[in-house]
Amino acid sequence: MGDELTGGARDVGGVGPIRTFGVEEELLLVDPGTGEAVPMAAELLDLYVRPLDSRAGPVLTAEFQLEMIEAVTPPHAGLDALLTDIVAGRAIADRAAQDVGIRAAALGTSPLPCDPHPVQLRRFAAMADEYALTAREQLTCGCHIHVSVDSPEEGVAVLDRIRIWLPVLIALSANSPFWHGQDTGYASYRSQVWNRWPSAGPVEILGSPDAYHQLVHDMVSTGVALDEGMIYFDARLSRHYPTVEIRIADVCLRPENTALLAGIVRGLVETAAREWRRGTEPVPVPSVLLRLAGWKASRWGLRGELLDPMTSHPRPALAVINALLAHIGEALADIGDLQRVEQLIDHLLSAGTGAVRQTEVLHRTGQLEDVVTDAVNCTVRVP
Repeated sequence: MGDELTGGARDVGGVGPIRTFGVEEELLLVDPGTGEAVPMAAELLDLYVRPLDSRAGPVLTAEFQLEMIEAVTPPHAGLDALLTDIVAGRAIADRAAQDVGIRAAALGTSPLPCDPHPVQLRRFAAMADEYALTAREQLTCGCHIHVSVDSPEEGVAVLDRIRIWLPVLIALSANSPFWHGQDTGYASYRSQVWNRWPSAGPVEILGSPDAYHQLVHDMVSTGVALDEGMIYFDARLSRHYPTVEIRIADVCLRPENTALLAGIVRGLVETAAREWRRGTEPVPVPSVLLRLAGWKASRWGLRGELLDPMTSHPRPALAVINALLAHIGEALADIGDLQRVEQLIDHLLSAGTGAVRQTEVLHRTGQLEDVVTDAVNCTVRVP
């Protein structure tokens, strides 16, 4: 993310500064002929020329495995401006991939079997040694959304209040139905693989920055999490920027769905901050129930029921999405995003998630290679 995530905010109608937000999208590197994931991030990044000013546009960075790279936008105040840079970041990634004879695909997991190769850094080697098969198989592509906050106190207050809504983001972003050449039956199998990490998942309500940092310290002190970078909460305080970082979603197949997620997340953050300032307490849903909500969203996506964030009882997915929009509607309207988010939601519900499209392509063609080819085309398609 850019060094000044709070820069560029603008006032609208007396609401105050609009929170800036940015996106990190992990993309799979694939062979255009076979559809297989290929370990060519090093060659790609060797040829890639990073802009001197990262705030000027998207940049590419390395990730844990050589079969993937990350496209990172600078911070934005406007949703359409962010979408423009999401599209630009994917185009930059795909052009860089084509320079070494491959393509970039927004896929949460590789549809075809793959034996990943960690980037040759000491930290990654330590992770591969400590976590064994969990690390060796960890080829998953997520979408991380940063939203600016005014202070660590506000940041933890936000984390305490958005936690019950985060499983819905799994359903909205679901884009990983295949794993090692098999149809898993899950809309987001990436979520299942990612949660093998011992430090991943939801956390309880913490109440203060001191409690948050004490928990992080205690987790690292166990030696199970090797360092603070391995605190893989569904949402966390950024270690480097004045933001909260929401990490629960799959990378989306289409760029407009990434923009939708970002708009929803900013609405959640703004709503939570307003609740905190009003003295509204977080809804005390235990983490174990949030884990179950995440599993149900991962299994079915938008095709069936989700757990209601307030009651933890099953409800139709559309009803839960409508409840989410009602929850953040005032904040979205004040920011100026309500109509755009509603349009993007309608488009997603009509077209289906990435998981739905991948499954439809396989049923139509019978070839996982065609699923990858279609994903490459969707990745760089301008909405």
